[in-house]
Amino acid sequence: MNLAAHIRQRLHDRRILLMTHVIVGYPSLEINWQMLDAMAQADVDLVELQMPFSEPIADGPAFARACQQALENHTTLENYFELMDRSAARFPMVHLMMGYYNVVLQYGHEPFSARLAAAGAAGCIIPDLPLEEYGELLAALNERELQAVQLMTPTNTLRRLETIGKAAQGFVYAVARKGVTGRRSEFSPEVFEFLSTCRRYSDLPLGVGFGLQSEAHLRQLHGHADIGIVGSALLHAWESGGLEGYRKLLYQLAAARF
Repeated sequence: MNLAAHIRQRLHDRRILLMTHVIVGYPSLEINWQMLDAMAQADVDLVELQMPFSEPIADGPAFARACQQALENHTTLENYFELMDRSAARFPMVHLMMGYYNVVLQYGHEPFSARLAAAGAAGCIIPDLPLEEYGELLAALNERELQAVQLMTPTNTLRRLETIGKAAQGFVYAVARKGVTGRRSEFSPEVFEFLSTCRRYSDLPLGVGFGLQSEAHLRQLHGHADIGIVGSALLHAWESGGLEGYRKLLYQLAAARF
């Protein structure tokens, strides 16, 4: 899949796309399926399926706790890929793998890339793998037309942003603020300045994550970003309101695209 072209096509009739997040195995694989089904009914544009990992360094407390519970539920890599297989075959949204490099390394670059392609993914997001260290993995991914989405963060120097922008594939994942995922915060003027800087160094679609909680947040991003990425807020919605609360937030977020 040409991910950038697909995103641009979807933007013909909406002002911003919605990307959601699932931690595979939490609360359970059965509930993951209910989440994905709800996403499809809400016409979510993209979803990242996270491989649970014991040290998710980019994740806040909610995701770290969820990853730990998923591992305690004995979620395996085969469980992960089976869910990806089923979901990508059934639901229309773009599927991306999100996870940490140690899992990929243990699986092996070639086998991992082949399995990810067979599962129907469009690419992956590996937040703890520096661009310069992709090497063999990037070649294995690209051979199968999978894209490695890169992150731009507020702590990057301008030179570093330029380097990332030149190598980026699919879309650029801009981190809206310093720190880990899941904190509640309003957008500051500095966020929009940072997004403008990211645009300067890449003409790929721009996704924004880390801290997006609501329909209002997505509407604030109109004209500044192409994808709003929501994860922790949906997890909290499920934990506090079950499927009904989850659906309610999904439809509110989906409405903010227009």
